[in-house]
Parts: sequence; structure tokens; C-alpha cells
Amino acid sequence: MSFRDNLQYLRAQRNMTQEQLAMLLGVSRQAISKWESDKAYPEMDKLLMICDLFGVTLDDLVIGDVRTPVTHAETAHREDTDGARPPKAVTGAGMPPLPEPSALPQDITGYDEHMRSFDRRISTGMFAVIFGVGVGLLFTGEHALPVSPSFGDFLVFLCVAIGVLVALAFFIPAGLDHAEFMRRHPFVEDFYTREDRQQAMRTLTISLIFGIGLILIALAFLILADSALHIDEGWPTALFMMIIAGGVAACTFGGMNYARIDVAAYNKEAVREERSRHMDTMEGLNGAICGTIMILATIAGLSMLFFFDGGPNGMFWMSWVIGGLLCGISSIVTNAIAERDTKR
Repeated sequence: MSFRDNLQYLRAQRNMTQEQLAMLLGVSRQAISKWESDKAYPEMDKLLMICDLFGVTLDDLVIGDVRTPVTHAETAHREDTDGARPPKAVTGAGMPPLPEPSALPQDITGYDEHMRSFDRRISTGMFAVIFGVGVGLLFTGEHALPVSPSFGDFLVFLCVAIGVLVALAFFIPAGLDHAEFMRRHPFVEDFYTREDRQQAMRTLTISLIFGIGLILIALAFLILADSALHIDEGWPTALFMMIIAGGVAACTFGGMNYARIDVAAYNKEAVREERSRHMDTMEGLNGAICGTIMILATIAGLSMLFFFDGGPNGMFWMSWVIGGLLCGISSIVTNAIAERDTKR
């Protein structure tokens, strides 16, 4: 079988459309269509991704027959040792079955690693913001650390600013990386097992218990400081916010870690982002077309006004009317194209 036939067979066995495979590999649907019609050939990294996705070897995919459940190396080894060619397993339809490893979806896009990193950075950023406020509260109020009021205000601002900057150092790269990942992989096949989901549920439970526990401890400490020590500001409030920072970070991490396994929700969000980017592109194209039309209309109108005595019957101003009508037509056409593409 050729590469084209192997790819079509593998995709059919998984009931996978060209668009879904393209999203998994980070290419266009047209690229898959060209591969399956022998009009183009994938690069080596894409070939390896296909092998990982369907659980086949590179030799079988490119020059072999993926319907054979035994690799060429295994066949040669058995022929050398046994002196006979091992029989192929045959299904009821007379077709050899798909290799067993392809029955299990695999994380060929790096989704799990990316989402875990995203969860950690967002949780750390949340901790940094609240903890920075807590440290700043050490320098304000009646029971603040012994510093001058003006210098204390500066330290409060400095601590809060540092906390915000540290948080942004986590938030911004995390957001940009996540947006880029969604752009490259608008569809991810759900590869999580029941054990993975149970582990995520356990992590969520532990994180919520730990986080809520820290928040309750912080509240109890603040109440104790107010009732026993009669201190409701300064270091008790600062310590309260520091403990709260840990509790909020724990709850945030647990929730995001559990949401990580909801691949269907990710796919829906990625599709919305892809459609939004496509609409923005079409709006930009329409703006460029309309801008060009109006520039040409202005040139035509001014030319008629100054060089052709205002045009026929002084109708030089009609150039802008015609330009406006053409812009309207352009908007209708581009919007229709955008709507058609987003519904595919």
C-alpha cells in the first residue's frame, strides 16, 4: 500500500474526518486532502506525529501496509528464527485488523504538558498578587512595622507593585502561550482515561480542602487577634492576607487542573477563538478593500473636478457615491464568506 492508502485506511478506522486529523497535526484540511491524493507529501515531523497518533511504524506508514499487525522487523526476525512467515490475522471481511496500539488515543499535541504548565503559572500569579498585598500591609496601620509614615506608604506601594509585576510575569507568557497553542491545535482528541479523571478529581478534592482550610485558619486568626489582642490592622491583617494567598492559589490550581481534562470544553473554546480570528481577518480584508475603493473614488472625483470641468453635467461627486456602494457590496460579500467558512 502507498502512503496515501495507509493514511486513508488509518483515518477511516478511527472514524476521523480530514478536518479533525488536520487539527490534531496542526495543518490545514487542504494539506490532508493533498496527502491523500498524492499531490503533496508531509514533512518528517508530521509523519512521526501520524505514527504516534495511530500507533504504527514509519516504515509501515510510508512503504508498508498498516493493515498488517506485525512490523517488518518482527516478520524478518521470525522468518530467520522459525524459517516460516507468520500468518496475518484476518477479520471476517478478509481485512487484517488495525494494530492494537492505535485503539488508544495519544497526546501527540502536548496538550497535557501545556495545560499543566498553564495551570501552575496562573495559580502562581494569583498567589503573587495577594501575597504582595499582604506584605505591603506590614507597613500600614497603627500596628505596622516601625517605619516613618511616608516611607511606609512607599513600601506599601512597592510591595503591591512587585506582586503585580511578578503576577504579570506569569500571566502574560501563560496567556500568550495558551493562545498560540489554541491557534496551532484547535482540536485535541480526548486521550484521558478513567484513571486520569479519577486522579484529577482527587487532586481537586485535596486542593479545595487544603485551600479552604487555609482560608478558615486565616479567618480564625484574624478573629482571635481582634478579640484577644484588640488588633485589627497591621501585622495580623498582613499575615491574614499571606495565608489567604496560599488558600486562593490552592483552590485555583485544583479547579484549573480538573478543568484540564475537559477536552471537549477546550475544543469548543478553540473553535470559537478560531472563528473570531477568521472574522477579524475578513474584517481587516474588507477594510483594506474599502479603503482602496475610496482612495480610487477620491482620485477619480478630484480628477473630474479639476481636469474635466467637474465631469459630465458636474457629476464628479458621483464617484464617492459609487465608491460607497462598492464598499457596501464588499462588506456583504466578505461577511457572507466569513459566515460560510465559520459554519464548516
